Amino acid sequence: MQAAAVSWWNRESPPTGEMMRSLRELNCGFLELKGVGADRLAALSAAQKTAVANCPYALFDLRFFDDGHWQRRVQSARAWRVADAPPVDDDVAAFAQLALFYAWHVAASARTSARLLLGMHERTAAAFGNITVDRLPALALTESANLAARFRHCESYWSALVEAATSSDRASLRRVQLYGLQLAVAAQLPCRQP
Repeated sequence: MQAAAVSWWNRESPPTGEMMRSLRELNCGFLELKGVGADRLAALSAAQKTAVANCPYALFDLRFFDDGHWQRRVQSARAWRVADAPPVDDDVAAFAQLALFYAWHVAASARTSARLLLGMHERTAAAFGNITVDRLPALALTESANLAARFRHCESYWSALVEAATSSDRASLRRVQLYGLQLAVAAQLPCRQP
């Protein structure tokens, strides 16, 4: 049963090095933002934040797990050209715009990777992968309000991540990062009703 539930991962090649480098950069950018759930990491040094950002998944979330939200948003987004997008003034909105462009790229080129890296629902990844890049500015205008830390309800994950980052034990940090990978995969498994 579990093999069938995660067989989606076997259908596609793993994320490319380019995707992972970009994801690390986005994670670093997210850790520098204020007021989006990454505040607990503010006391970390730049080197510690870089080490934390080296996760094989996004540390940020834009409700990618919420298929209903994204189905409505993708269907109703106005079709702007990228050059017509209004300037983005604040750091959170600018980050959300970059994150959405990244999400679109991953969903369009490696739909299964979008599910694991970003926590996208399968239908959300398909919808993202099928839109054109010119629709993204309209989506980005309002989505910065949804930017938050991924696994924000799992306090034990974030506490362990901060503790591991402040220690000099790289193996401990890697274990916590892999724990997050388990959380990402578990979130994709279907819920069982009692």
